[in-house]
Amino acid sequence: MNVVLWIAQGLLAAMFLIAGLTKSTQPRENLIARLGGWVEDFSGGQIKAIGILEVLAGVGLILPALTGILPVLTPLAAAGLVITMIGAIVVHARRKEYSALPMNLVLLVLAAFVAWGRFGPHAL
Repeated sequence: MNVVLWIAQGLLAAMFLIAGLTKSTQPRENLIARLGGWVEDFSGGQIKAIGILEVLAGVGLILPALTGILPVLTPLAAAGLVITMIGAIVVHARRKEYSALPMNLVLLVLAAFVAWGRFGPHAL
């Protein structure tokens, strides 16, 4: 089970590092064209903040567990991503962007799995 959790952590970290770096480094206009209309509901500063939090979560999924320094941060990062994905689902559902929901749900389930596993039976 530990290997499966590491795979899930790696996938989540890669997804959120890429997404977060994109949101935190690209101009808002580029993000509207690339990511869709939901970006219009947020200011440039809010988008950058979301991106930075996603990068921190991606790092938090791997680095504490890998180094053994404050490993409790790993399930906390996963729990934070569960909350982030709930927010994403709400935003996309309100905007009737239903095509984005399956990916949000997959990421939510993966993050919840990591949080469960690392808080509980397979804590580091």
